[in-house]
Amino acid sequence: MSAERRRHPVTRSLVERLAEALRGGPVDRDALLAGLRAARARDLFDADALAMLEGVLGTAETQVRDVMVPRAQMAVIEKDAARDEVLRLVVESGHSRFPVVGDDKDQIAGIVLAKDLLRHFAATPDADPAAFAVREYLRPAIFIPESKRLNVLLKDFRANRNHMAIVVDEYGGVAGLVTIEDVLEQIVGDIGDEHDVDEGTTIVQLTETRFEVRALTPVAEFNAAFGVELGDGTSDTIGGTVTSGLGHVPRRGEKLVLGRIQFRVLRADNRRPHLFEVTVLPEAG
Repeated sequence: MSAERRRHPVTRSLVERLAEALRGGPVDRDALLAGLRAARARDLFDADALAMLEGVLGTAETQVRDVMVPRAQMAVIEKDAARDEVLRLVVESGHSRFPVVGDDKDQIAGIVLAKDLLRHFAATPDADPAAFAVREYLRPAIFIPESKRLNVLLKDFRANRNHMAIVVDEYGGVAGLVTIEDVLEQIVGDIGDEHDVDEGTTIVQLTETRFEVRALTPVAEFNAAFGVELGDGTSDTIGGTVTSGLGHVPRRGEKLVLGRIQFRVLRADNRRPHLFEVTVLPEAG
């Protein structure tokens, strides 16, 4: 056995198995996918590996507009915001980067990092709040078109060490934002963090009328919790119910109202939704 093979046994094994499965050379992308799925059927690698390989191939065809956070759902900081307002937004949102805007979301002054702001708060806990200016912590914003392909964007993120870009439409207006996590989730699936609903917990109450609900929550459990009767008997989970109501795989930021319940998609990939914000709407007068 060669030294190189001893150093990378797992990697070389997967490569060799792929080479064996695709011997003869696929003539196009569809043939390549068919070959990969056939290899999975022969247990040459597991389902997670197949999903990631399909995700990698999908980035070449997926555009930024398909995965971005829509403009209406962007968490932004106003350039003249008071210190306490900025601190509240950083803590409540759980985000690490924020666009800083002027009079509206089309006026992007730059990007501010939560870690820069927290250093300020830690270093000057007794400073006069009126002396705080978020403009002092701005970093340049990167602007990209909606049509940019995810594989190209990921390469740019890596080369320039950026983690967020502002997405603009054909007229130069702000359409949304995209992060490196949004791109990676198209390859590896949903990436949970400490601000997500805990595993095993399906419904978490945020306010009196606002909740976070996992897409895998059984319809019966959801109906019992909210005192509603959603579902038509074809879907076992609330994610399936929302997907059926929209008529397509939900995209992050999309909304659907069913009776008194409003769903907003918080997390989704190109295969299924993962997490919803659920708002109980007031009864019609």
